[in-house]
Amino acid sequence: MFKKITLIIVLAVALAAFLVLRPYIFRKNDPPRLEDRIPDADFLCRAYILDVARETSSMLHYHKVDFRDFFSYEFLLGQSKMYGLNLQQASYLFANEEGDWGALVQVSDSSKIYQGIDRLKKFAFISDTIVSDKKLYKIEQEQIYLYYDRSYMLVYKGNDITKVFNRVVNCKRGDISPGWKAFLKERKFRDEKLVLYSNWEKLKINGVENALFAHDSDSTSFSLKAYARNNKPLNISMKSDGENLISGEFTSKMLNVHLDISKLRKHPEDPIYKWLKKLGNRISFPTEDFLNTWEGDLSFRQGGYQLIKESYIESELDENFNVTEVRKEKEVKVPGFSLLFSVNENGPRFINRLLTKGILTQDENKYRFLFSPPLYMKKIKGYYIFHSGEYTPRRETHGKNNGIWTQRGTKIEFSLDSLSRNEVFGSIYIPVKKLLTKNRFF
Repeated sequence: MFKKITLIIVLAVALAAFLVLRPYIFRKNDPPRLEDRIPDADFLCRAYILDVARETSSMLHYHKVDFRDFFSYEFLLGQSKMYGLNLQQASYLFANEEGDWGALVQVSDSSKIYQGIDRLKKFAFISDTIVSDKKLYKIEQEQIYLYYDRSYMLVYKGNDITKVFNRVVNCKRGDISPGWKAFLKERKFRDEKLVLYSNWEKLKINGVENALFAHDSDSTSFSLKAYARNNKPLNISMKSDGENLISGEFTSKMLNVHLDISKLRKHPEDPIYKWLKKLGNRISFPTEDFLNTWEGDLSFRQGGYQLIKESYIESELDENFNVTEVRKEKEVKVPGFSLLFSVNENGPRFINRLLTKGILTQDENKYRFLFSPPLYMKKIKGYYIFHSGEYTPRRETHGKNNGIWTQRGTKIEFSLDSLSRNEVFGSIYIPVKKLLTKNRFF
């Protein structure tokens, strides 16, 4: 009797264990998701290609860009369906500092992919190659590799194809890399259609934990919203206002800075402090003296040309054929250049320090910063102003931290929009008229 009871108990426990463990014993191994396959890299990108095409369509039509129809939402959707790609879902891109890059795209019908590769062979020489016992296609001239299976397509250009390919093919579900895991958990710009993320080692060296950029566009411009998170509290903050040089029609480069740096002065271990010192070391600039003098306001303008009078010595012969030296003046065209910065009581001593080191040189009543044009110097209250024109440039008061950089005739505008304890928000604005009409930028 005891043996029968024991047997029943054992059978009951075995049945219960079977029922509990059955889902695990007979479960199917789910295939990896697309985001599980992506290799880590210095720069990561998530793109909804069709949505980006829809957003940029008005810009391309407004500027009457050649072949704009090939970048339209309707054309890309039709082509993706024809060749078995699913561009309605997110595509993922990765790139490294060394220049290698790649992309993973969802596949909706793998039986159609080869049609696209076959068509591509009409425009480029494509050969077959073997990597880890699997066949890939290689565009020889561009050194680009192509591979696809039933759920995804890999495009890669670089020298680490074996490493990248093995990561993509042999990963398991949930085996997402640390960089992509952090990126896809990020709440900033979550709803944007094109987002670039980086936790690049060079950013970390300078105290930046990670940075994100999101795309935005209208009919006349392309812009990037920028965000950076510092791994330690920032020792700078934005000021409400300060003196600025007024920008003109011919301004090609501009910078306005209004920061409270009182905490920064006390923290030479701060990454920003170290970065400024590293820049200064290139020309033996006395960065520590500057930070102990500077009150956080700086305004710079460059652009156009100005006529200035420059004196020179000319040898002449008098009636008796004696050589005499005569001082004369001539008009010289020099680049328009203006610089303004705020100082405390250490201002005069800092100027003398620059003169001693040869970074600032004096010629009669004018000064030069290294290779700058001859400049007038004037001190107004708590500001020094250097300018190439004869008259002191006009000024205005505002608290914007912004600037302009001209690249091949295109004025790129950038701004620092907000600063908090650990976070920085900014934006980059690029007018696209010249960029699209000339079809080149860099």
